Amino acid sequence: MKWVDYSFAMTWGSLCVIYLNEKMMREKADLRLAVLIDADNIPYSCVKDMLDEVAKSGIPTIKRIYGDWTRPMVGGWKPLLLENAITPIQQYSYTTGKNSTDSAMIIDAMDILHTQKVDGFCLVSSDSDFTRLATRLRESGMFVLGIGEKKTPKPFIAACDKFTYIEVIRPGDVDAGSHSKSVDSTKQKSERLAIGNDIVRLLKNTVDDLADDDGWASLAEVGSMISKIKPDFDPRIYGYPKLTPLIKSLPLFEIDERATEYSNVRHIYIRRRGKKSWRSDN
Repeated sequence: MKWVDYSFAMTWGSLCVIYLNEKMMREKADLRLAVLIDADNIPYSCVKDMLDEVAKSGIPTIKRIYGDWTRPMVGGWKPLLLENAITPIQQYSYTTGKNSTDSAMIIDAMDILHTQKVDGFCLVSSDSDFTRLATRLRESGMFVLGIGEKKTPKPFIAACDKFTYIEVIRPGDVDAGSHSKSVDSTKQKSERLAIGNDIVRLLKNTVDDLADDDGWASLAEVGSMISKIKPDFDPRIYGYPKLTPLIKSLPLFEIDERATEYSNVRHIYIRRRGKKSWRSDN
């Protein structure tokens, strides 16, 4: 009987996972993004926090905002545009009750797409009219990040690679005219969603799909896979800053933090409790 060194195979497999994870993180951080903002559907008080969120996904090389700047109701945007180097695009409201900024954003997005100067787009809006645009950009190989309020229709969310709610970026301050920095912590806590059975089921299925023969799966890979399945998944919705503390709060899973050659870097693996290794049956 031929002896197989499984420990070597596992070590080599772990190194490959580490390399691929680091490579993906570098590529993600270097993405050149075009940030297109619909001023008619987004509160101006959150613009700085939105740009900070965009920076987590890449470098915002193009920043444009669309609206009818002759209207008094968008006056609050103007000082923020100067502070954050956002280019305002004037779009007159030709017809009452119609959002004329949509067509201007869509035309600009397609023009930018064909210049091939960016790797992805950030569409900031709560309007379902951009669903087809997000789909078209992804069909062309672009990464699409969506940012909008919780009222955003599901089709637009599903059309994005990742979608982030403004209420998560800036809790308790999403009214267009609000400048208040104070947040009622009790209200914030009550607004956090409970981790429902659908999320637990999603976590279980993803871990099972990515697990090795011992049942362990890289938490980085689990998080990446969940984002692909559910673009608006965000641990902050449930009151946790990262996926790791969310997982630790669930008794269903156990976590293994593995040291690397760098003392300040650890790779985290997750497994369902009670999951037996295939070797234990042999």
